[in-house]
Amino acid sequence: MSEVRLHLVPVRSRAAKEFVRTWHRHHTPPAGQIFAVGAADETGTLRAVAIVGRPVARHLDDGATLEVTRTASDGARNANSLLYAAAWRAAKALGYRRLITYTQDGESGASLRGAGWRVIASRPPRAGWHTPSRPRTDRGNDRKARLLWEAA
Repeated sequence: MSEVRLHLVPVRSRAAKEFVRTWHRHHTPPAGQIFAVGAADETGTLRAVAIVGRPVARHLDDGATLEVTRTASDGARNANSLLYAAAWRAAKALGYRRLITYTQDGESGASLRGAGWRVIASRPPRAGWHTPSRPRTDRGNDRKARLLWEAA
């Protein structure tokens, strides 16, 4: 099987969110974003997207940090590594000094390592975000340990 050559393409918010809705295995699209970037094949078919926004954790939202809040791929080889590296270059070009993301327990992080990222913290499983004053639907990813990664 021949390897598909991918190149970076700009992706509008609506298209990026629709791609995540179609291809991500356990998350819905994020509410907001600063920018999105895509990977397309030689025919121009979108094969993967990365959505970058403000950090979800308020204590990390310092004005100098962004978070890759979603990536999704149709399985194209090396697509996520391409996008993680491109997201870091774009964030730096916009003046940000830090880019982070998380992986859940059971995800290898191979794409992140391939893009030169490093693990900076381990987060234990949490009970979930549901509180009486702010009820939330369990989307199947609560109670899972996570690793916090940073672009290097």
